[in-house]
Amino acid sequence: MEAEKWGRRIRAFRKLKGYTQEGLAKEIGVSVSVLGEVERGYRIPSDDLVMKIASYLNVSVDELSPTDEDETSN
Repeated sequence: MEAEKWGRRIRAFRKLKGYTQEGLAKEIGVSVSVLGEVERGYRIPSDDLVMKIASYLNVSVDELSPTDEDETSN
């Protein structure tokens, strides 16, 4: 459940900023398969990965972090 929330938020911000999975993965130094697993909710991102994604997408870690509102959207 937690992994799905992370994945939805990361995917939403990535798309909002206009990046493909391939482009973002290359910029943050991970494989497309790892980023895809995170976005699909199969893997909880490490703190380091979250910081890299937030930095590259120019958003705060708090913005990427799942919120209590994510609970009500299910």
